[in-house]
Amino acid sequence: MRLSRQATVWLTAIALSHTAGLQAAHAGMVATEAVAAHAVQTEAQADASVRRAAVLATLNRSDVSEALVAKGVDMDAARARVNALSDAEVITLADQIDHAPAGASDFLGVIIFIFLVLLVTDILGFTKVFPFTRSIR
Repeated sequence: MRLSRQATVWLTAIALSHTAGLQAAHAGMVATEAVAAHAVQTEAQADASVRRAAVLATLNRSDVSEALVAKGVDMDAARARVNALSDAEVITLADQIDHAPAGASDFLGVIIFIFLVLLVTDILGFTKVFPFTRSIR
């Protein structure tokens, strides 16, 4: 009997020594707004890093780098400036790059528009610019 009591005491002491270092977890309520704000912030940071990589990839394109070097821009300084931009500035810059016209101007479209306006006015009889049109009047 003495052996079982002594074994029980030792077993209890060993079990308690292993649980002495554990701490109880205290759970609390987390507001939905806090979770949503954290999710939006995390998503914005991820979006900014993707946009920063896209801007740097645009800078690394050969035609862009050649044009910038021709204008006297140091490419290392340009990359450093892109890395120094805030997340909001990077997102704005990437949006401007995405929405910029590819040719930077639509000169051919303007010329075609003017030609069509003059052609219609010739046909309607308001002007006589082109010799190959006949007025409907």
